[in-house]
Amino acid sequence: MSKKKGSGGIVYSTDPQFTPDNDEPEETDTLGNAHQQLRVKLDTKKRAGKVVTLIDGFVGKTDDLEELGKKLKTKCGAGGSAKDGQILIQGDYREKIVKWLQEWGYKAK
Repeated sequence: MSKKKGSGGIVYSTDPQFTPDNDEPEETDTLGNAHQQLRVKLDTKKRAGKVVTLIDGFVGKTDDLEELGKKLKTKCGAGGSAKDGQILIQGDYREKIVKWLQEWGYKAK
């Protein structure tokens, strides 16, 4: 059986002034396109030999990351995901993605 993550082990408190601490980091504001340092690379690690284009280095809110990921997936006509500051696009689209990102004002390598 797997252990489930709880609320930090606190079940009940009799202190009326008690407030549980949330260890979730606050989302940072999204930097402008010109200030983003994105790196585009090919990745096959932990993917059973399948090729994935990885866009790394996005700084900002999760919603903005998912929006950029959706635009790139639509342009490539491929699947993928966006999470943890990374965008994964299924397939090798490095040159196309770098070109599109630069057209949209991002600094991409």
